[in-house]
Amino acid sequence: MSAKRQFRIWRGDETGGDLQDYMVEVNEGEVVLDVIHRLQATDAPDLACRWNCKAGKCGSCSMEINGKPRLGCMTRMSTFGDEETVTVTPLRTFPVIRDLVTDVSFNYEKARETPAFAPPADVAPGDYRMQQVDVERSQEFRKCIECFLCQTVCHVIRDHDENKQAFSGPRYFIRAAELDMHPLDTRTDRKEYAQAEQGLGFCNITKCCTEVCPEHIKITDNGIIPMKERVVDRRYDPLVWLGSKIFRRGETPQTSVTTARQGSTTPGSARAGLHSHAGGSHDPRAEAQAQSGVNWDREVPHPTAPAVDDRGKLPLTELTFDRAAAPSPFGDDVTFPLPPEHLNFAHPDQDKH
Repeated sequence: MSAKRQFRIWRGDETGGDLQDYMVEVNEGEVVLDVIHRLQATDAPDLACRWNCKAGKCGSCSMEINGKPRLGCMTRMSTFGDEETVTVTPLRTFPVIRDLVTDVSFNYEKARETPAFAPPADVAPGDYRMQQVDVERSQEFRKCIECFLCQTVCHVIRDHDENKQAFSGPRYFIRAAELDMHPLDTRTDRKEYAQAEQGLGFCNITKCCTEVCPEHIKITDNGIIPMKERVVDRRYDPLVWLGSKIFRRGETPQTSVTTARQGSTTPGSARAGLHSHAGGSHDPRAEAQAQSGVNWDREVPHPTAPAVDDRGKLPLTELTFDRAAAPSPFGDDVTFPLPPEHLNFAHPDQDKH
């Protein structure tokens, strides 16, 4: 059986556009993508639409149908009433290229920024061995088809385009969670990276990303919430905090934000073996004086103003940093007692080392 159904489809490009009405033949068992293909073959041969597998596995035909982000190939026409107008628009969060095709390069930029899987150095490729019980939690996240429906529905960037620079979105939160739960990944700063660089703190777990996921991944419950809990445990749990002070573990990692703000205290800097003990000023002359003896003339450092970006906003790391203003003048990885050559006064044995 077939019948004429009314479709309202957005037509236009980056300069603007509007919704146009079409009456299209719809057959039993068809999906929205079938109708769009028929429309291209009949009334609108220049209608642009991205698609590939037509099986719900490539994520290409993402669009918004009656206001909800969906896959065109997985949305059956039988879900709409016989007299209901089906409105099809491009993904709202991303710039329009033409008609239903949007520029989703934002997502690939965030993918490139995410640190890759870091296997153990002493295990050769091909020799990786994992037990199923160890990968069950993270295996769910591998089902992602990168349709970016979770990205477009997330109100953090859907309604606030200015947040895109500091927010990676749900798809890359579960990528960080997957690697953090991976039994062979050797990076230990996945949680801190998600908080400091990916904008995990912006997410207020409304679960809208979970609702639109065509692979039924529990993005919020199994990925984002556990990552938030791990960040909170590491930063604010009193037992973890005490353990980090006793055993020198759990320091804030050097991400691109903290590295830029901490300057010469970064362990990877040219003076990685020495730390600024000249009152936290990081002045080379004061540093040299401090290394040669007591620097009686050094100025007591004043509290530093919070670092802000070019838009006058605080970086996320500034809000979550565990110390106010400047970092400790001793650095973050100093072991005590200090070596004589690192002391800020003339040690009797300094010249012997």
